[in-house]
Amino acid sequence: MSEPSEPSEPLETPGPAGAEEPAGAAGASESPESAETAETAEPQPQEPVGWLPRPADAIFGEGATAEEAYALLTVDVPPDRWIPALAAARDELGCTYFDWLSAVDEPGTGFRVCAHLAALPALRPAGGGAPVPLRRLVVRTTVPHEAPVLPTATGVYAGAAWHERETHEMFGVDFTDHPHLERLLLPDEFEGHPLRKDFVLAARVAKAWPGAKEPGESGHGGPKRRQMQPPGVPDPNEWGPLKGQLPPAPARPARGRAAAAGERPARRARTASAGSASQQQAPEAGADADAPAPPRRARRAGEGSASQRAAAPATSDEQQPAAPAPENTHTATHQLLSFDGGVRCV
Repeated sequence: MSEPSEPSEPLETPGPAGAEEPAGAAGASESPESAETAETAEPQPQEPVGWLPRPADAIFGEGATAEEAYALLTVDVPPDRWIPALAAARDELGCTYFDWLSAVDEPGTGFRVCAHLAALPALRPAGGGAPVPLRRLVVRTTVPHEAPVLPTATGVYAGAAWHERETHEMFGVDFTDHPHLERLLLPDEFEGHPLRKDFVLAARVAKAWPGAKEPGESGHGGPKRRQMQPPGVPDPNEWGPLKGQLPPAPARPARGRAAAAGERPARRARTASAGSASQQQAPEAGADADAPAPPRRARRAGEGSASQRAAAPATSDEQQPAAPAPENTHTATHQLLSFDGGVRCV
């Protein structure tokens, strides 16, 4: 009886020819890892801009960017870094002078709130050296139109209280924890925020202008000029309580004979030899009207005009009249003006 043979190793089944793993498969398997690596890669550090001693994000916090143009340094920060950025500008950069605070309505973006600060020049630095020039800084942030809210900057710059009140009533930006966020310039019954881009200046639409400011508005029947809408005032026939109820503006009537034909007549062409209308002679009776006009009379410059031409010169047979003999010059009478205003003879 024969001994049982040892189990043989499993044979590898050869695959079809050319079924090697493509090179792209390895790359495809590595693509998610490379994408995660790109996402987790740290951003490159920023460089100092302008007169900043360090990068903007190192001074004002994460998300801060800086740019300089026309000797003005501008730093943009997120809304949650608004107060820390102002404090850093005052404490680290020496911007102790608060100039103004306002906003700009950017359609599709939001309200861009700006604060203009300055570091006053030091004529005699404490440590010696050259005088420090004036340095200006604008700190900006953007709040959405749906929720325009920012913390008040009065804790950093007390002078911002007046500017925040004006920005609140002109743009509708709320500054939380403001000591007295009330109206500053507008009356209490005013509705809306006039410096927003969506605010319509409807004064000339809802109420007629008092007095006769334009010709024809006084009702005396005079001609009326074409009215020009000032900036921000829409057409009353397109916006307002009289929308679609007013007749279209009349077109300016044509002048002269063109009013009937609707077109301006062509300008009559005339050559230089034909002369002007006053120089053309009227046609004689019985003459052909279609006959060409006689040529214009030519005259040399030496002949002069009709008023400058003298009488015909005398012939050689005629004698010229003798000129009268002059009187004795020694006995001529001269009139001199005397000192007393009279006339005396010498």
